[in-house]
This record gives sequence, C-alpha cells and structure tokens, in this order.
Amino acid sequence: MAAGGAPVRAARRNAPPREDVLAAAMATIAERGLEGLTMAGLGREVGMSSGHLLYYFRSKDELLLQTLEWSEAALGGERRALLSRRGPVAERLRAYVDLYVPTRARDPHWTLWLEVWNRSQNAGPQERERQAAIEGAWHRDLVALLAEGISLGELRPVDAERVATRIRALLDGFSIQLAVGLPTLDRTAILAHVHEFLADALTPAAPRP
Repeated sequence: MAAGGAPVRAARRNAPPREDVLAAAMATIAERGLEGLTMAGLGREVGMSSGHLLYYFRSKDELLLQTLEWSEAALGGERRALLSRRGPVAERLRAYVDLYVPTRARDPHWTLWLEVWNRSQNAGPQERERQAAIEGAWHRDLVALLAEGISLGELRPVDAERVATRIRALLDGFSIQLAVGLPTLDRTAILAHVHEFLADALTPAAPRP
C-alpha cells in the first residue's frame, strides 16, 4: 500500500491546478474541435499522463462535464453582470440573447454543450442533475428579467415562466443550427428572427385612444 501510494501522492502534488486542465481542454476544443481532444493529447498539454487525468476525472465524460461547468461559471458571471446593469429591460434582454447564441459555427462552448447533451443519454442521475443546474441558471435569470419588465410596465403582462421556456426553446433551436454549421441562417439573421419574436410577444399593447 505504501509503495503504491507514494507515486499517487507525488502526482497529486505535481499536478497542475484543475482550472488549468479545464482551460486547456476548452482551448483544444476551440482550436481543433472536439475530435482533437484526447486524454493523451490533453495530458501532453498540461504535463500529465492520460492515466493521471483519468485518476482525477474518472472518464472523458466527466472531463467534458467539468469543463462545461467551468466554462458556464465564467459565462454565468458575465450574464449576471449584463442583467444587473441599469437601463431598459429590452436592452438587457437583447444582451441575454446575444450571450446565449453561439458566435459562429463550431463555437467551442456550444460544441461542448452538444457533446454533453449527446452523452447524457447514458449519464447517471447525478450527471443529469448537474446539467439541469446549468440550464436552470439561464432559465431563472430570464424569468427574473421578464418579471422585472412586466412589473415596470416595459413588457406585456405574460406568464414569465412559460414565456421563458418558449424563448429558450427558440434560442436552443437556432443555436444548434448555427453551432453545427447548417447553411440556413447566419448569426445576424438568427438574432433578427429572435428579436422580432420577442417584440411581437412582449411589446406592451398601445393604449387605446
């Protein structure tokens, strides 16, 4: 036991911070796509063996999920900063949409999301709960923003929960098309469609003369 434990303890002392590994994984996805991310290649990037990576993350599925959680933590901070700004709710809603929709085909964050979704078919309940927690944060922030706009009279009085669910379904559908590179709509056209829908669904009715 002691002889086997010494190398493990040494590996843990010499291992790079977890955030460095996750940042390297995200950078690899951005540069070479998900197919370019291997445990052996990532190990070379951070100076660890693939065996040591598996010791920390147990599987590639877990590595991908932790990378997504790490990326979403940074994106969540950016989202909360945008939504807490002063100004019309409509402007903050546009900022939310702009942050949600991928920047381009093979957007690394969305590429990672799509792979985690695909692998979730074989995931356990804990992994599914972690995915749901990420999506739930986006949903709660959108519901709160809609509720604020309704209370201020800036948005039409709607069921914020139900409308937020529909908005996110719309955003997911368009975002997947863009992320996988379907030659249908570019990002500018997608944003135009979404903003037109939001205007139709949420703009308060004009007062009767």
